[in-house]
Parts: sequence; C-alpha cells; structure tokens
Amino acid sequence: MQWRNSSSRYGLVSILLHWLVAAVVFGLFGLGYWMVGLDYYSGWYKTAPDLHKSIGLLLFTVMLIRVLWRFLNPSPASLPNHGRMTRLASKFGHAFLYVGLFVLMASGYLISTADGRGIEVFGLFEVPASLTSIPDQEDVAGLVHEYLAWTLVVFAGFHGLAALKHHFIDRDRTLVRMFGR
Repeated sequence: MQWRNSSSRYGLVSILLHWLVAAVVFGLFGLGYWMVGLDYYSGWYKTAPDLHKSIGLLLFTVMLIRVLWRFLNPSPASLPNHGRMTRLASKFGHAFLYVGLFVLMASGYLISTADGRGIEVFGLFEVPASLTSIPDQEDVAGLVHEYLAWTLVVFAGFHGLAALKHHFIDRDRTLVRMFGR
C-alpha cells in the first residue's frame, strides 16, 4: 500500500488519520458522557476530565496534521456512479465534520481555561489560557460543547450509515477505499 492518496484510492496516512480520529472522537464522547455523571467522591472526578482534556488537545494536533495532509495530498476523485448531489453531500458533510470538530475542540478549550488556568497535558506541559474575558464563557462554551458533541456523533453515525449504503446497496468502492482496498 502506498503512503499517499492516488487518483483512485486513499493512501495509508489518510486511512490511519481517518480511523484514528474516528476512534478518538467516539472515545472522547463516551468518556465525556460518563464523566459528567461522576460525583465529587469518585476517584475519577478529577482524573477523567484531565484525561478528556489531554486527549482532546492531542486530537487538535492530529486534526491540524490531517488538514495539512489533505491540502498537500488531495482526496481521490469521486466514483463515476456518484451524481452531483452525492458529491455535494460528501463535500458539505466532510466540511461539517472538520469545522465541527475544530469548533468542538475550541469550545472545550474555552470551558477549561475560563478561570484563567492553563490545561495540563498528561502532566508533561501546559497549554496556557489565552482567552478568558468572554462573558459567561464557561457556560456558553459548555452548551456549545455538549450540543455540538451530540450533533457530531450523530452525524458521524449517519456518515457511517452512508458508507454502508454505498457498500451494500450501491455496491460501489466508497467504503473499501477507506480500508485501503
């Protein structure tokens, strides 16, 4: 398998970045959903949010790499059986996922730094708090973060269902290209 995308298939880097981001997003969603129900006396009360923030900041870095890779290494061409609406839906859907993830991560950053403290990343380094003067920053960013997380996970589910539709109903190569075949 080749590292770079070709005109007909995805390369190894694009495939690994796609599945890594998908796994991390769903993992962070599960962790976030679980941790908001923790009570003060749980041993995970502080650990889970710290883990969520650290992984979220690493995901931000991976997403920056993914966007750079996408600009340097364009995606394969659409399949011949994809009509204009399918191609437009694909472009808008992927744009929504990318932009939505960056807004989600920015809102998480704004929640975490609203009190003026930076974010420790696995105890190795700190990302400083640079924007702390937005009125009701933590509350507004928290609502954006919660609703956007749910929206993106549901949308990603539809994204997966669309890939299965292409595979089982349309019988085209949309899904298998993202597995490197």
